[in-house]
Amino acid sequence: MAERKKPLIVVTRKLPDVIETRMMELFTTRLNPDDVPLGRDGLIQAVQAADVLVPTVTDRIDQAVINAAGPQLKLIANFGNGVDHIDLKAAKEKGIVVTNTPGVLTEDTADMCMALILAVARRITEGERLVRSGRWTGWSPTLMLGSRLSGKRLGIIGMGRIGQALARRAKGFGLSIHYHNRKQVHPEIEAELEATYWDSLDQMLARMDIISINCPRTPATYHLLNARRLQLLKPSAVIVNTSRGEVIDEATMARMLQRKEIAGAGLDVFEQEPAVDPKLLKLDNVVLLPHMGSATLESRIDMGEKVIVNVKTFVDGHTPPDRVIEMMF
Repeated sequence: MAERKKPLIVVTRKLPDVIETRMMELFTTRLNPDDVPLGRDGLIQAVQAADVLVPTVTDRIDQAVINAAGPQLKLIANFGNGVDHIDLKAAKEKGIVVTNTPGVLTEDTADMCMALILAVARRITEGERLVRSGRWTGWSPTLMLGSRLSGKRLGIIGMGRIGQALARRAKGFGLSIHYHNRKQVHPEIEAELEATYWDSLDQMLARMDIISINCPRTPATYHLLNARRLQLLKPSAVIVNTSRGEVIDEATMARMLQRKEIAGAGLDVFEQEPAVDPKLLKLDNVVLLPHMGSATLESRIDMGEKVIVNVKTFVDGHTPPDRVIEMMF
């Protein structure tokens, strides 16, 4: 009996060596060793050839790209949890299954949320720049005064895995936990976190000292923090975003930060990523990171292993464990 032909897997970005090696062993795999984004033309070429596409958040798999796919493309195995860069409706209409890698980014992203909260409140990156500049002349009673975290209120938007992991960390710093979510979490979780649920996002925003964005990017959450809602924040409030830039009206937020209508922000994601609003680049009360919330070697390997399991399960004729049905907030 002839051996079954291995499916062609096209990987759009450079992945950890151990993951690429295993993919080469299991499948006919086309890698991207230069790690340069394929762009629209490259993605169209990829979907016309691949049996399975393995994209990342940097790849916009819209309706035009999906419509250009050859009939052999049956699976898009996303390397990442968020799938807002993939047109799920178009994929479904063409009979293409989409999978993601949930659960493996939780702890690392929650760590980064907490790091950004600390960095903004205690002006850590601003102080680091002062030392490097050579302008630091020594300790002073009023130098680089920040804000104490203990006793402050943290409002978490999106109380899923990452939101809950952040709440556990924040509780240890003495923060009071509040949250807004599509649905109230289980009473046992709420009790463990000593968390207060707000059905009204507007009411929560007006009362918080720190707001953390931990919801996915969906049509319902696009500009969830729009100009009207941003103006509800206290002038002393801080915003942290490790989710997706599009959840916040970035232009309005930048203007408000510039005018000190919001005290500060810690941003790992941006609305027009990798472009950043020029106003933000000039502000000392903003900490800017290059979308590195889940950037640990451990998480990247875990993500890759989930991709492999999803692809292998699908190729063997079974339903992959991380098939995306719908994104909920």
